[in-house]
Amino acid sequence: MGSQRLDFAEFYRGARDKCLRAILVSVGDQDTAQELVDEAFARACASWRKASKHPAPAAWVIRTALNVNVSRWRRRRREVAVPDLGTVADMPSTYPASDSPVDPRIMAALLRLPARQRQVVALRLFLDLDTDCAAEVLGVAPSTVKAHLARALAALRTDLAAIREQESPS
Repeated sequence: MGSQRLDFAEFYRGARDKCLRAILVSVGDQDTAQELVDEAFARACASWRKASKHPAPAAWVIRTALNVNVSRWRRRRREVAVPDLGTVADMPSTYPASDSPVDPRIMAALLRLPARQRQVVALRLFLDLDTDCAAEVLGVAPSTVKAHLARALAALRTDLAAIREQESPS
């Protein structure tokens, strides 16, 4: 039992930051991302025998965190009306550079992507999963992951190029 806990502790130390960044990109809110990752790691610890046998245990944690998020969303959808959150343009100010593990301009651009594209970017680029593993985590075909990634990267290139033009001195 002791070495099993040690293995989990090593996994946690090595994977937590990558998983947090991936979930942050997926959900767009740092507090929510931290809660989801903490819950997913707690579940991984409780089911470490199963999670450790997964080909990519970090992907198992990400999938668990995304499932927890969907469950919370479904519960809250029935309980509370969604308040007006403003426009996407208002969101970068909620991510001070010193508090966020992702650059605020990149985070704002990511938030403008559809949710599935954000999830694919998080898994492929932030967590460095291969296409097949990302597809398994999301429950879609590998070709779907490739298509979403291509669309997301094209949109991010355009969005970030426009930001760069605005920031460059005339």
